[in-house]
Amino acid sequence: MSKKVYAGHAVRNVREKLGLTQIDFSRRLSLSPSYINQIESNQRPVTAAVLLAISRTFNLDIAHFGADDLDRVVADLREALADPVFKGLEPSLQDLKNATTHAPAFAHAFLRLYGAVRRLEERRVAHDDAVVSVATELDGEARNLAPYEEVRDHFHYIDNYVDGLDRAAEERSAALDLFAREDASAILVRHLRERHDIAVDTAPADEPDAPLLQYDRHRRVATLSRMLEPASRSFRLAALIARFEQSELIDQHVLEAGFRSTTAREVCRLSLQNYYAGALILPYRRFARLARETRHDLDLLGAMTGASLEQVCHRLSTLQRPGEKGVPFYFLKVDRAGNVIKRHSATRFQFARYGGACPVWNVHEAFEQPSRTLVQLGEMPDGVRYLCLARSTSTAPIRYGQRERRFALGIGCEVSYAGEIVHADGLDLKSARMSPLGVNCRICPRSACPERAFPPLGREIALDPDRRGVVPFTVRE
Repeated sequence: MSKKVYAGHAVRNVREKLGLTQIDFSRRLSLSPSYINQIESNQRPVTAAVLLAISRTFNLDIAHFGADDLDRVVADLREALADPVFKGLEPSLQDLKNATTHAPAFAHAFLRLYGAVRRLEERRVAHDDAVVSVATELDGEARNLAPYEEVRDHFHYIDNYVDGLDRAAEERSAALDLFAREDASAILVRHLRERHDIAVDTAPADEPDAPLLQYDRHRRVATLSRMLEPASRSFRLAALIARFEQSELIDQHVLEAGFRSTTAREVCRLSLQNYYAGALILPYRRFARLARETRHDLDLLGAMTGASLEQVCHRLSTLQRPGEKGVPFYFLKVDRAGNVIKRHSATRFQFARYGGACPVWNVHEAFEQPSRTLVQLGEMPDGVRYLCLARSTSTAPIRYGQRERRFALGIGCEVSYAGEIVHADGLDLKSARMSPLGVNCRICPRSACPERAFPPLGREIALDPDRRGVVPFTVRE
């Protein structure tokens, strides 16, 4: 049976942006005002016929109604409401779904406010007794941490897929015949010279610490670091092309996103340039087809396309074009301290927004086994099971005494897609033991986990002086 779609808030947003009353809106669609009212209040689902009528009448992309972030917002609300400050006010799952469905703007506003409060508290603890006014704190957050989180959340809620930019990159890639070419960098250099009168140079040998890319707008020269690997070199050039060829699309996307600060807008603009670069090097249809044919073999995809492992993993997580969706993957990149550098998800996988990640997750183990792809079957507290892949990557130091930069990449999908993933071959998906994963310790309901770092918020603990387990306390049920 097909899933009923309740998208009253999306229909209401469309109507209000058009400046129409429910009566005028219903008349244009040849529907009754009461029917439109029931749809907008989520008393009735939106049928395919109504979606098509709205699409044809108002010339809107029907995919606009397909971005269902209900599960993600509900998960984020549940995590926030686990805070002890809300003790005794815990709404039911149905209450959270109702709030998200009927008042999505309020739900997002609540999460934004809670996030700001959490960051203020974390900074207060970090600075011990430092006395900083709330106004100063909020202003500091707006300038520093918040813009990155705001942009990261924006991509999270659009499934990390930007249709207009993706299609433009695919068209340009085809025109340049760029896909899987060994001379991809040379093709991009020639394109920049012929199309934009921009020369590409390499930093001198005596400047190993030069920026990855530096553009001199007066001389119209882009200088690349000689330390860049071929795949990274192509990526930097592709991002530069995005800056000059896709500024209109990028500016429009940033404007519609409604970011709160100039910094967030600039962060998003840079992220969109990088998005275009990935889509130019790995164009949607050709890469998606190759991914299916190789059964998503990460190393083979890198060898066949010339892209880096990170580029391959990131691109796999963006294959969410309406009508042509690939396997929905999550993707993240973490450093040795467990800090999440990147995170994107087209799945229901729940990333921690506050605090550390689950220590049982194999992405942490990847640092211990370099150059090996680790495979894990894990189950989240909501019962959804995942195939989790993890692999470490590193960047060699430039000079003696400099630390090697090492990161871990995590990519995975729900177990139901395991048959399409070569890394799952040989696994007993029916009877294999699932690793009990959580979001993080502060909200994890698994009271008996031997790797628990600290007690869950809002739960009482017990200490027995006559008994000492792996974890020095037990969580009261």
